[in-house]
Amino acid sequence: MVEQVEISSLDLRYQDCRMRCPGAEKALLLSILDKGIRDPLQGIDTQQCRILLDGFKRYRCANKLGIGIVPYSSLSSDEATGIIELIRMSNATSLSILEQAKLIDELKSVHKMSNSEIAAHLEKSKAWVSVRAGIIAEMSECVMKKIFNGHFPVYVYMYTLRQFIRINRISKADIDEFVTAVSGKNLSIRDIETLAHGYFKGSEDFRKQIKNGNISWSLSRLKDRSANPTDCTPIERTMLKDLEIVQKYMQRVISRSSDTRYKSNSFFAQTNLITAGILRQMEIFSKAVKELHDKSGQASSDLSAS
Repeated sequence: MVEQVEISSLDLRYQDCRMRCPGAEKALLLSILDKGIRDPLQGIDTQQCRILLDGFKRYRCANKLGIGIVPYSSLSSDEATGIIELIRMSNATSLSILEQAKLIDELKSVHKMSNSEIAAHLEKSKAWVSVRAGIIAEMSECVMKKIFNGHFPVYVYMYTLRQFIRINRISKADIDEFVTAVSGKNLSIRDIETLAHGYFKGSEDFRKQIKNGNISWSLSRLKDRSANPTDCTPIERTMLKDLEIVQKYMQRVISRSSDTRYKSNSFFAQTNLITAGILRQMEIFSKAVKELHDKSGQASSDLSAS
């Protein structure tokens, strides 16, 4: 049931579990200014207070606009149950995988729930819960703050930096230094990914340039070396284009594969046939990519060092 509550009555203890997005918040502010708050904020009604779980952007916008009364609905009277309900609803809302991970970490660390208990309540597999618990375990406090404050894109961490951690055994301290160096610079995802490859696979001198704040120079240098078509033969340019396409669609499939909105029998029948064909080629494909990666690795390092 939706009720009208005083904004000052809301407890914000879970604010750090939700990511900020300045652009989205600015657009929301204009929408609320024009049409008011249309969707109720959601939280937990305990005996002591109302704890906000969902609607922090709306809360901050209301504060900026001097709105003292906001629509609100309760998910539960119990903290753990309320968090579980929010995660269950997240398939239809904008709760990201990292926000899910942070809330699952709250259930484990604060409410002492096991992966099996969380999985049972969410009607998910234990592997689904373990993946999200693992994300938080491998992330440093520094990186977490940069991402949740909206200073570093979660996409780059999930699909670029985590690969360096797993494959190249890059330390958390090195990841912290890189994230700190490029955060808050209004760089595109593509630019940050380009800098990451130069930072972790290039020379120590090149790393120092990025750490010292010479971002524009470093980015220009990397782009000049990687984008000059005269350095590559036609067959090489074709291969590079193919690799870019593979990387792009691999990332899309990874991010969309767990979507629960897939329902039709026709979709699953066709998906089963296509994935069977992909899996038959996976081992050969993986071997070919690894060999190409190893062959190009030394040349890439030499390029950044020059």
